[in-house]
Amino acid sequence: MQERNEREGRVVSEASRGEMSAVRGFVHQAGARTRYLAGHAPARIAILIFSAAVVVFSAVLMLPISSARSIVTPLADAVFTAVSALTVTGLTTVDTAEHWSGFGQAVILVAIQAGGLGVVTIALLLMMMVTRSLGVSSRVFAKETIGTSGLGDVRHLLRTVVATTFIVEGILMLVLVPAFSVEEQSIAKGLWFGAFYAISAFGNAGFSPHAGGLTGFADNPWILVPLAVGVFVGSFGFPVFLNLIRARWARKRWTLHTKLTLITTTVLLIFGAVSWASFEWSNEATVGDESPMSKIGHALFASTMLRSGGFSLVDMESATSTTMLLSDALMFVGGGSGSTAGGIKVTTLAVLFLAIVAEARGTENTNALGRRIPNGALRLAISVIFLGATLVLIATGLLTTVTDARLDRILFEVISAFATCGLSVGISAEVGPFGKYVLSALMLIGRVGPIALASALALRQRREMFSYPEERPVIG
Repeated sequence: MQERNEREGRVVSEASRGEMSAVRGFVHQAGARTRYLAGHAPARIAILIFSAAVVVFSAVLMLPISSARSIVTPLADAVFTAVSALTVTGLTTVDTAEHWSGFGQAVILVAIQAGGLGVVTIALLLMMMVTRSLGVSSRVFAKETIGTSGLGDVRHLLRTVVATTFIVEGILMLVLVPAFSVEEQSIAKGLWFGAFYAISAFGNAGFSPHAGGLTGFADNPWILVPLAVGVFVGSFGFPVFLNLIRARWARKRWTLHTKLTLITTTVLLIFGAVSWASFEWSNEATVGDESPMSKIGHALFASTMLRSGGFSLVDMESATSTTMLLSDALMFVGGGSGSTAGGIKVTTLAVLFLAIVAEARGTENTNALGRRIPNGALRLAISVIFLGATLVLIATGLLTTVTDARLDRILFEVISAFATCGLSVGISAEVGPFGKYVLSALMLIGRVGPIALASALALRQRREMFSYPEERPVIG
């Protein structure tokens, strides 16, 4: 009996050692695979991190403690909310103020902050923890996606990105907390709402912990102006912030990217405000009964939010069809590259416009502000626009199979999801679980897709050792 027990003990011990060896081998292979991806395919790491974050936050939001009624939130709604928060979109299928508990709203706020810092930042931080040092591919990835001017110390870049985020959010809180404290007649509520809206505004998220959103504060400039400024500044992007910090506001040292971003953003803001005011001036369902100054204020606020902010003072379903078409165009463009805003980005639009002007003039090169834009940048801009248009077309087609809503309403919701804008006409809550998953996937791809595409194309550029005979096909 004793010998048999000893033999069985040896067998168990050998089996345990075999299992431990297998586990160590699996961990070693997983680590090696992760290090390989970090060094050679950083965009994949970014996508994996973002997807894992969606799973974690969805699971937490499904818990009864996250619901105001202590119930299990349906999977489709939890996933949709988690994706919307992490991609700083702002679309919702349930009312944020009524459905979620204080804990649930805090979870959403943490997700917004994580998304505001950006999938690129999170990915690079993980790479540094795994690989100890970034390889050339990862540094090129940082250069193309965040906008560092060289292949230097990315750690310093990340510290600057995080510090800039918290500083701007802190400034917004200093203004918003007193305003909300007065409105709510409570310092505690003022602190909570001030922090929530500061993070949501700079992150271009558009989430609101108030029932009905910001409609109750439509006449309070102490709240609306800081929110608009936060969204507007947040849409510039970290490459612009970094250049302005280094150049110390000396315009001669501004990069072409900074100049194109600031100019295009300002032009779109003015164009959007003038157009919105023209289309809605007499619309009694929105601002038709307001004073002229109030209408101008509404127009400026709407134009700021249409390119990714997500906050709204009027019911978008009551807007005219022309306004909705204008909104589709502005949302599709979005904000600056490397920013918390979505869309195809303003520099993409600027490069394409400059290429059209160059072609119309018959010039060989695309020039702007004393600089020549390489042909590779034009090809990349066309690729990003084509990707965005294709995703919008596919998602719109899928949603038409699950809802009888008008096409203009479906298109509005789809573009808002792709551009991570957050403005809604109510389609998200009407399309059922399948439609919610479609919009969730679109938000995720709209946030990560252009970044992954741009970095993948940048890393795969190679010098050709030969050239084919030139032949021009018929165009147009």
